[in-house]
Amino acid sequence: MTTDELITLSNKIIMATYRRFPVVLVRGEGTRVWDKDGKEYIDFVAGIAVCSLGHSHPKVIEAIAKQAGILTHVSNLYHIEPQITYARILVENSFADRVFFCNSGAEANEAAIKLARKYAHERTKGDQYELITMKDSFHGRTLATITATGQTKFQIGFAPLPEGFKYVPFNEIPALESAITEKTCGIMLEPIQGEGGIKIPDADYLKKVREICDEKGLLMILDEVQVGMGRTGTLFAYEQFGIKPDIVTLAKAVGNGFPVGVMLATEKVASAFQPGNHASTFGGNPLAMAASIATMETIMHDGVLDNVVKMGEYLRTKLQELKRTHSLIKEIRGRGLIVGAELTVEGTDIVAGCMEKGLLINCTSGNVLRFVPPLIVEKSDIDIAVGILDEVMAG
Repeated sequence: MTTDELITLSNKIIMATYRRFPVVLVRGEGTRVWDKDGKEYIDFVAGIAVCSLGHSHPKVIEAIAKQAGILTHVSNLYHIEPQITYARILVENSFADRVFFCNSGAEANEAAIKLARKYAHERTKGDQYELITMKDSFHGRTLATITATGQTKFQIGFAPLPEGFKYVPFNEIPALESAITEKTCGIMLEPIQGEGGIKIPDADYLKKVREICDEKGLLMILDEVQVGMGRTGTLFAYEQFGIKPDIVTLAKAVGNGFPVGVMLATEKVASAFQPGNHASTFGGNPLAMAASIATMETIMHDGVLDNVVKMGEYLRTKLQELKRTHSLIKEIRGRGLIVGAELTVEGTDIVAGCMEKGLLINCTSGNVLRFVPPLIVEKSDIDIAVGILDEVMAG
């Protein structure tokens, strides 16, 4: 079938839950992807921060292929050796004592919400159940996670929403303090807001949130679905801010394209979950764990984190140079290889223009160009990408 025929068929038989670009991507390698017609693109979307090691990374391919020939799924009714191996790696390299596996960021956040409420219920017999989340946040598409999300546009048409969520502005401690009541059980936030426009908090903001949680006996829940697994230059984003949370959620980059979700927690909090309280049929299956182990070991041991720091600085420098020649760029901000360019105009046409010239980027919050390339990106890739963006902005 031709590209047009495939797109026509897709529009006819697949639910219209996405505004898709008129391309059919069929192959990827490293920082490049190719469409059905053979056109090459440099990919600075990376599946929305998913393909951290790039497309078709040989170590991940090898791990998946090997495991597929051994055992793909048996259910969590039984102990699973690759799951135990990966959980041990996570615990040894994080604040956490316990791990729960699922399949996506929304599921990981759903698990975190349930765990927080269950933990609070054990202590207060149900009197504490509210979570404070941030305006402009994004936590997923389930009913609970769109309610946790501090953006009304994601909630329209789905009322009644679950109760028990309050919203305050991100990076504003006084507003957070004033929102806490006797019903509050925890504070849930992203260390860096991704969908909210690549918003970076003040250097001491998360420390102050941690102090508030300690003082009030609240749980600190960090959604690292987009910024975890090396995206900021450390394995976990919370390391950048000198704190230890109670719960962290991960997904996107965990399996380098294989669907995996993770919730990490301390022993004290995790003990609130008992058999039957929560589950996931596919969570932590052998195939997912093989992909995850290969991905994490590569990130930790193949110089990837050092590359994130160096290439993140280089990307921001090149974009700052571009800002000096294009007045429609208002601000460049980011950490590691999650970088945003806030514009004075809507970004839709610029994204489309870049795609036409062979660069994939996307736009969030209407006017913030988001750059989340594979963590293995090189200077030459960045030079090409910024060059294309320069051409598009020049008209």
